[in-house]
Amino acid sequence: MTVLQVLGCLLFPAVALWAGERYRAAKFFGPVTLCYVAGILVANLPGVRLSEAASMRVSEAAVPLAIPLLLFSSDVRQWPRLARSLLISFVLACFAAVFSAGLVGWFFRGQTDEWWKIAGMLVGVYVGGTANMAAIGRVLEARSETFVLLNAADLIAGGVYLIFLLTFAQRLFLRFMRPFTAAPHHEAFEHPGEQLSGWTRHHLGDMGRGFGLAVLIAAVAVGGTVLAFGKLEASPALLGITTLGIAASLSQRVRSLAGTYELGEYLLLIFCVAMGSLADARVLGGGSTSLVLFVWGVMGLAIVVHTALSALLRIDADSTLICSTATIYGPAQIGPVAAALKNRALVGPGLTLGLAGIALGNYLGLLTAWGLRWLAGG
Repeated sequence: MTVLQVLGCLLFPAVALWAGERYRAAKFFGPVTLCYVAGILVANLPGVRLSEAASMRVSEAAVPLAIPLLLFSSDVRQWPRLARSLLISFVLACFAAVFSAGLVGWFFRGQTDEWWKIAGMLVGVYVGGTANMAAIGRVLEARSETFVLLNAADLIAGGVYLIFLLTFAQRLFLRFMRPFTAAPHHEAFEHPGEQLSGWTRHHLGDMGRGFGLAVLIAAVAVGGTVLAFGKLEASPALLGITTLGIAASLSQRVRSLAGTYELGEYLLLIFCVAMGSLADARVLGGGSTSLVLFVWGVMGLAIVVHTALSALLRIDADSTLICSTATIYGPAQIGPVAAALKNRALVGPGLTLGLAGIALGNYLGLLTAWGLRWLAGG
């Protein structure tokens, strides 16, 4: 049964991706939702007993390998090339996420003993992405049911905001923000993320090399932590993996490896199935309302604060919306939102900012969580 459980975690993401390409309903919900739901349904089938240890092992292995794979497409040397308005708006979006998580978290501190952990995890997801939220949750030892609830609430709120971005967001923002004016380097901005590959046989070699490098990075970070502390400490191991992943991305040979980003996303889908299989419906039913409000409060306030500060500093509407997309959704939704804005010039910079968010999410999320715990005297 344990072998079948692990195989299900490893193989179902392929089914979710296949279904998303062929069926409208599956495409609407997305592979992340399908993987979570599949794990939850199997875990709660009558007469089915899954191994919690197996699911935990799968989830704990997936995230440390996914983070460097997601970072390999990034190049921190290109960040200064971004337009000043984009850089400022991106910094404001990161600040808004930290400020909102801290404020809302402090308000909810009497509702759950994990409030400071949740705040840190939400900074991770609203600066970087799901990988950051999962990694921070693991470091802070947040309960698995907390993560599942947070992710479910985020999927709902994120879906609503994405519809807004793809429909009338630009028209609304132009009522109080200036329009976008293209700088010469916007059109010429190139980024390997614009040619993120699909799953093809030609890319298997590069994906294998990328995966081997990710394993090496994780091994070095974990081994260095054990040597330094005499045991495995999650915090320095995670920060080491993130830092080494960023360092590896400075190499042109690493950035040119095709398919590493998709492979990282696939590992995240494996994580989603494993985490879903840990969800006990009886546990999820209690105390979920406050967590949902927690998530929606942080996301909503972060969007409002980011937009208000960008408007105050005269950032244009399109740059603000692209930076909001990059931090809340990561690189995946940059293309659709840029198309809705009819602004191809922001695709390359938007992808770079999405990857920059993944690089920064772990640092900012952990600092936020530890800072709130210190303020609370914990």
